[in-house]
Amino acid sequence: MTEAVSARTVPERETLIQVGHVHTAYGIKGWVWVMSRTEPIANIFEYGPWYLDRAGTLEAVELAGHRAQGKGLVACIAGCDDRNAADRLLGAGIWVPKASLPALDEDEYYWSELIDMRVITEQGVLLGQVHALMETGANDVIVVRACEGSVDGEERLLPWLPGRVVRFVDRVNRRITVDWQPDY
Repeated sequence: MTEAVSARTVPERETLIQVGHVHTAYGIKGWVWVMSRTEPIANIFEYGPWYLDRAGTLEAVELAGHRAQGKGLVACIAGCDDRNAADRLLGAGIWVPKASLPALDEDEYYWSELIDMRVITEQGVLLGQVHALMETGANDVIVVRACEGSVDGEERLLPWLPGRVVRFVDRVNRRITVDWQPDY
């Protein structure tokens, strides 16, 4: 990467949020396909600066270019000048400062902040951790996978229905309280 990029101080991870990842190389000039978690997907280019997470290490990068390509997005990272360099970025998470995102109301959440939160019933039974979220036609769904201490080894799909199923999201303690029984 360029000297100006490497000189930028990387902030604490707690102040960042993941908004996507590098999917694969695009062409031979160092461009990469970008998978975005933003809505709409092109908003990923509105937030920054970018930090790439490669094997648990954050690295400050600068965008040298970006555009829509077909139904997806491609980007050029400064200093990434050929396909070999692009291949080394595959799978890297794209993180940005939380402060660069629009403020949310108290009862709104970015999906990425829900990932890995523990999911607990109102009776105190640990169902697991949020692994992913999915959009469906009727409502969003949280994918809960078993974790250490969970009631069993089952994966569960819980509807994201605030007030009905999702009772409380505790950002500080990273847990979601739900009205859901383990045998549903």
